[in-house]
Amino acid sequence: METAPKKRLLVIEDDPHIAEGLELNLTLQGHQVRVATNGIEGLQLWRDWHPQLIVLDLMLPGMDGLSVLQNIRLTDKRLPVLILSARGDAADRIKGFTHGVDDYLAKPFNLEEFLLRVKRLLERDEWQRQAPAPTADVSPDIGPVYVFGPNRIDFTTATASCRAGTVQLTDQEVKLLKLFIAHRGKPLSRRRLQEIGWGYARNVTTRTVDNFIVRFRRYFEENPKKPVYFKSRRGLGYVFEDESEG
Repeated sequence: METAPKKRLLVIEDDPHIAEGLELNLTLQGHQVRVATNGIEGLQLWRDWHPQLIVLDLMLPGMDGLSVLQNIRLTDKRLPVLILSARGDAADRIKGFTHGVDDYLAKPFNLEEFLLRVKRLLERDEWQRQAPAPTADVSPDIGPVYVFGPNRIDFTTATASCRAGTVQLTDQEVKLLKLFIAHRGKPLSRRRLQEIGWGYARNVTTRTVDNFIVRFRRYFEENPKKPVYFKSRRGLGYVFEDESEG
């Protein structure tokens, strides 16, 4: 009898006892399992190992689980993510689903229920992979094209039509633009931009973030020295404002 191929499952959990138990039981289910003990390590494994499902704790050292989730969702909307957290009240669940989690289970949890949820998420992922891919990997509320003022961003082709002409955007520019648009009207600190946009890559500094803002102002602002869209907020960071939505 032909056996189903093993699935790659990534567990991002800093409690060694829980991580060991999850790894053991998921392995017994026939999966390949890797464990990361913090958010930065988890993002690196996600990039390098390409798991087919992630089990994610929220309270992680260095970089919290929601930042990990947001970083992943900037480039991958389909990957099944199951939050497993001691923070299980309604507000935390809503925040998790708002940021794109597929399922949420509070600690302490029933092992059989957890395994069934994992199985269901993997089955759903298999069905989705058989369906046509979406036209663009962006949030539903953004769409493949985003227009603000005289500017137009096409996320399908990674191009922008703006005061600077037609600009071919880099992968990192696309990622940061999605992040700003998804949080339009809300200040994002440099630290938060580093966490979500880069996952604290070692070569990223606050100056790197500032340089991208300078670039966006040069692309999209009529007067880069008096920005209308990409504004500074003293002590808070940066905010993208789209007055056309007001």
